[in-house]
Amino acid sequence: MAEENIQDLTAENADVDADKATQMQTNAAEYDASQIQVLEGLEAVRKRPGMYIGTTTSQGLHHLVWEIVDNGIDEALAGFADHITVTIEADNSITVTDNGRGIPVDIQAKTGKPALETVFTVLHAGGKFGGGGYKVSGGLHGVGASVVNALSTSLDAKVVREGKVYAMTFERGHVTKDMHILDETAELERGTIVHFLPDPDIFQETQIFDAKILTTRVRELAFLNKGLRISITDNREAEPVTHSFHYEGGIKEYVKYLDEKKDVLFEEPVYVEGLEKGIMVEVALQYTDDYHSNLLSFTNNIHTYEGGTHETGFKTALTRVINDYARQNKLIKENEDALSGEDVREGLTAVVSVKHPDPQFEGQTKTKLGNSDARQATDRMFSETFSRFMLENPDVARKIVEKGLIASKARVAAKRAREMTRKKSGLEISNLPGKLADNSSKDPAISELFIVEGDSAGGSAKQGRSRLTQAILPIRGKILNVEKASIDKVLANEEIRSLFTAMGTGFGGDFDISKAHYHKLIIMTDADVDGAHIRTLLLTLFYRYMRPLVEAGYIYIAQPPLYQVRQGKFEKYVDSDEELDELLGQLPAAPKPAIQRYKGLGEMDAEQLWETTMDPERRRLLRVDPADAIEADQVFEMLMGDKVEPRREFIENNAVFVKDLDF
Repeated sequence: MAEENIQDLTAENADVDADKATQMQTNAAEYDASQIQVLEGLEAVRKRPGMYIGTTTSQGLHHLVWEIVDNGIDEALAGFADHITVTIEADNSITVTDNGRGIPVDIQAKTGKPALETVFTVLHAGGKFGGGGYKVSGGLHGVGASVVNALSTSLDAKVVREGKVYAMTFERGHVTKDMHILDETAELERGTIVHFLPDPDIFQETQIFDAKILTTRVRELAFLNKGLRISITDNREAEPVTHSFHYEGGIKEYVKYLDEKKDVLFEEPVYVEGLEKGIMVEVALQYTDDYHSNLLSFTNNIHTYEGGTHETGFKTALTRVINDYARQNKLIKENEDALSGEDVREGLTAVVSVKHPDPQFEGQTKTKLGNSDARQATDRMFSETFSRFMLENPDVARKIVEKGLIASKARVAAKRAREMTRKKSGLEISNLPGKLADNSSKDPAISELFIVEGDSAGGSAKQGRSRLTQAILPIRGKILNVEKASIDKVLANEEIRSLFTAMGTGFGGDFDISKAHYHKLIIMTDADVDGAHIRTLLLTLFYRYMRPLVEAGYIYIAQPPLYQVRQGKFEKYVDSDEELDELLGQLPAAPKPAIQRYKGLGEMDAEQLWETTMDPERRRLLRVDPADAIEADQVFEMLMGDKVEPRREFIENNAVFVKDLDF
């Protein structure tokens, strides 16, 4: 992953700024009506696709699917559809079918064209913009079918209504065949079938759909819309692979799914459902013996990663109800402090889902709900049901309160340890003698923190690094497994405290990513079993206590080579046994090549470590990207948690794939 030299970049920016100033003066003099560009139809979408789908990377590619699927879900929310199918075709195109009412085919008054054509060619046209078509609708951008059409090489739409099959075809947003009736038997009694092929001119990074990403979201949508069946088929395989998801219990079954590898305090999740002032509220929760909470919130099927008013209403109600119960039953004395929100959420798994007729999103990624009425509705709905649950299940209620009390004691102990990670004025890195070798730049965007296994490798890294951009933090041995530890024990660990202090972000509920001193945090461990274990322990720490770093893409894994091959003046580093065999087969027979196997980073001198693992021009880094946060949560619980059986099952199922194991 190459990066510009900072001095060259500064000089280059100075030249750019000078050119920009000159251009601005010229533009100011020439700015007239001729410079006003008018983009007709869907040209604006093709000109600036990122404004409509966020990005033209893999994420934007997959977003096209959800824009069409959301239309089917709107039909389901309105009570007219109960089955949606998604098919990845052999040519990597997508077909989405729903058995709703079918897009209208009569003439739309404003455009004078069939509604089917209007939906696919006019931005912001549809039944979810105040036309009375839907009371509640999903989707984040609300631009739907027309944007998918604009960004596709080809799109075919079929509508089945009253026994007739209506069809239209498009290319890059333009009509290539007007709406017509097909002389064929309908594939379904009624509904809509949309088939599209993404445009490689737009999605230049990739046009390949990831079946795992699509399947994960399809499953999630089935959980969030109880009773709706959503199927996905991948026709790219020799034998088509189909998954079908249908959950009559909705988010109650979602919570069970999230906790299936954990020990729970009670078997059946608490479930709340209600309607207030047009806002549908659903909450499901369960407690486990875990130290971490897992709270997922959604608005109109959109995952509100940044939370919002509905999440606030739930948290407020949960804390109040548990404390009221504890006081009334003398589990907390009158002179004792109440349990905090953090205390009562320890071990909690919860899903909060609201369907709002007019959601207002805010936050950096537009995934934070801002409607105040959602907070009131969620608070009231959940309070009533959860209070009744606590009264009707005193044994379970006592377990919940006792878990909160234990968490409270750990929090008090952690408060003392927490002070050790704070600075008297800024970050006193000098308080870490022999540990952190900081970089000289104070710009987090170009600063990298290498977490290096062992003092020997740490010494080489300090000598070989770029002092301007690269900081080194050696760690000794294996850090604490935070999956099995309470917060006070976590903060009692010296290596973890050093890492928290160096990053400057805080941790857990106090985490603030804007305070990160480094935008690349690189794990650099040995290529052996111990190194892999240390790497997993670190990833567990980041995921549980500094998750926004992972979600922001700040966490990387260094890829040191396994071998160095030398023959005369020839020298090359290779990364695997297969690559080594291939290289040896290409070299002349004499002289005999010298092969060095690196069992640890400490075997490399400073120059070798820089050349192979730290030089931005030549190194290879793996970015940690939890595209499926739920799976990540379950994997960490399975690998690092207390339950032995899931871990044994994983080892038995995957041992066959291990080719070479160093002990």
